[in-house]
Amino acid sequence: MITSVHRVAAVCALVTALAACAAPHPVQRPRPASSAATTAPAPRPPTLAPGPAGLTPVFEHAPRGAGKTVALTFDADMTAGQGPRAAAGERFDHPRLIATLRALEVPSTVFMTGRWAEEYPDQARSLGRDPLFEVANHSYSHYAFTDDCHGLPTLGRDRMRADVERAYTAFREVGVARPMPYFRFPGGCYDREALKALVPAGVTAVQWDVVGGDAFATDAGAVARQVLDAVRPGSVVVLHCTRSAAPATERAVREIVPELRRRGYRLVKVSDLIATAPTAPLPG
Repeated sequence: MITSVHRVAAVCALVTALAACAAPHPVQRPRPASSAATTAPAPRPPTLAPGPAGLTPVFEHAPRGAGKTVALTFDADMTAGQGPRAAAGERFDHPRLIATLRALEVPSTVFMTGRWAEEYPDQARSLGRDPLFEVANHSYSHYAFTDDCHGLPTLGRDRMRADVERAYTAFREVGVARPMPYFRFPGGCYDREALKALVPAGVTAVQWDVVGGDAFATDAGAVARQVLDAVRPGSVVVLHCTRSAAPATERAVREIVPELRRRGYRLVKVSDLIATAPTAPLPG
């Protein structure tokens, strides 16, 4: 016999069941990917394997058969002792040259001294963050790493590595993003002892095979002709990014770049050339 109590219990059970069926199921939202999974590490720049006897390797140009490429490089020179001259108004930067390189879309490598970065931090940071450029090391002080090097003050052997590392510190402090592990000797002067001293720094020394001849030159046409007469596939051209010491460079670049392109050359950075060298490890 079904009593009223039984009827009430049955109704309550039915209501509870219907409510459970009608209740919305929680939405299963996808979990966001972790930052480690979505942010790939930046590839390591190509470098050369150690040279003979484990010394710092030296790069002058790419293999001639690797294609019609050429790297224009610009030394941003300023010695540790030139601060008073900068304070008096001498300009060691060259904004117009950088603007021209950007307008012409010329990938370039700027070999910068740490002292230059400290004097022009906004420009150094802008170059370091612009994918058109790469910033490499030209020492902190622009003192010579050998005796009798174009009249430059000489750095002691025991200070060479520290000078290079001090430049990298200056780059970091002004906000240069990812400076390259490439080093250019001030004045281009080096010897076995200098190469040995820089082994712990882990850099590839980058020289050149084409001298622009723009230092203290005023004839832009002569600078352009010197570059264009000497350039070959894989060449590294050395020019300067210093208004007071290389006033004709910007005008020369406006002649050099269109002519190189007319001849079928592709303008690249030093890292692109080093990547084609037989002893350069693949980026990874």
